[in-house]
Amino acid sequence: MQAFEWYLPSNQQHYKRLQSKLDELKSVGIVDLWIPPVFKGTSKHDVGYGIYDLYDLGEFDQKGSIATKYGTKQELIELIKSCHTRDMKVYADTVLNHKAAADYKETFEAILVDPMDREQTIGEPHDIQGWTGFNFKGRNNKYSKFKWNFNHFTGVDYDDITKESGIYRILGDNKYWSESVSDELGNYDYLMFADVNLAHPEVKEDLFHWIEWFVNETKVDGLRFDALKHIDREFMKEFIDHCLNLFGDSFYRVGEYWSGNEEAKLKYLDALDYNMDLFDVILHYNFYEASHQKENYDLRTILDNTLVMNHPTLAVTFVDNHDSQRGQALESWVESWFKPLAYTLILMREEGYPCVFWGDYYGIEGEFSYPAQKEWLDRMLKARQKASYGDQDDYFDNPHCIGWVRHGNEKHLTKSASLINNSDDSQILRMFIGTDFVGTIFKDALEFSEGEVIIDEEGYGDFRVNAQSASIWLN
Repeated sequence: MQAFEWYLPSNQQHYKRLQSKLDELKSVGIVDLWIPPVFKGTSKHDVGYGIYDLYDLGEFDQKGSIATKYGTKQELIELIKSCHTRDMKVYADTVLNHKAAADYKETFEAILVDPMDREQTIGEPHDIQGWTGFNFKGRNNKYSKFKWNFNHFTGVDYDDITKESGIYRILGDNKYWSESVSDELGNYDYLMFADVNLAHPEVKEDLFHWIEWFVNETKVDGLRFDALKHIDREFMKEFIDHCLNLFGDSFYRVGEYWSGNEEAKLKYLDALDYNMDLFDVILHYNFYEASHQKENYDLRTILDNTLVMNHPTLAVTFVDNHDSQRGQALESWVESWFKPLAYTLILMREEGYPCVFWGDYYGIEGEFSYPAQKEWLDRMLKARQKASYGDQDDYFDNPHCIGWVRHGNEKHLTKSASLINNSDDSQILRMFIGTDFVGTIFKDALEFSEGEVIIDEEGYGDFRVNAQSASIWLN
């Protein structure tokens, strides 16, 4: 589960909230939690991606509070311990691309670049004032004595001399945008705030020291890497290799490479020797398009060009997340009617490592509110626990209704027949269960379709699914 969403209240209670829900999550089969960035950000309201100090986990009085938006360091460590006592793993969101809320301004030479093509410069090099000085007085050198200055960054987005915003590339010897990043907008090294120069030896040394400290301090089981397409892939390979040497291959690694360009993602994975999973962004966009096009979308193509189709063992499948939810820069919210269809696809199929979104499960409050879908998601998660095992037969012949059968294994004898339907009419798919199941009764675990399906003498069942709906039939 992605155990947070963008609009959680800034009451510093989320670690406690999560702790109270561990037993109910474990009971429905949630065994791993991706938690939000646990580091001190720009303020106690920061969702976590405006990183100020990687060594402050809610321990020091910095940026207006001791706790982060989610709680204190001690509460974080207690949460992780509680997960481990339940055989649940914790993956920490990790932001290495940029730093924010600097402690002081510095003057240095920079040049303005075209935001639509960062390889093109505008005007001449000149002195600007940028927020690039980090001394972390509140931490007072605990855990690390490293201080950041403009030499450790490649770009900023504001000149305090002219009071103008823009993308300014910082100039200096051997300093330029990384060449091992996405080529969107000419070069997508710069994303936001003060862009970290990951080629700088002092930066690398401190980050390598930090990750060893962080994992040993918290005992997290893995990392989720934010904004990968903006991070130098040569640095990332070194960093991943460092993690593997320190923590072993069981230490989990997953990255967010937010792009519809599958070729670019595979190039990144290849550079990392395929030592990382990626979120299947293309699958998410397929869900988004299908939810908006309704019956005009050909469900037979729902898996086309996806990571889960091309590299299933590297794909983390998801329906929505904190970036895609309403009001965010990457808003691409999957329509409510399609959510059960999308979750059936990621939870009941063999391929992929599915991730359930907190905002879908528990709902979202505020301006962009969304009701909790916990009731039917619980039924689906329990169906996954019982009957998402063994060989898989696909029935992808109808543009409006597709289905598949999971045949179970020696430890899990329950079979499942899953269907999704985007048409305005109910549909029936005839699917093979097995001649050893003749006369067996199947019912819809989601309780969307009423009645029973009885397996006929040839081992087939005529499985129903309602209009614009999903069904998971179990014996």
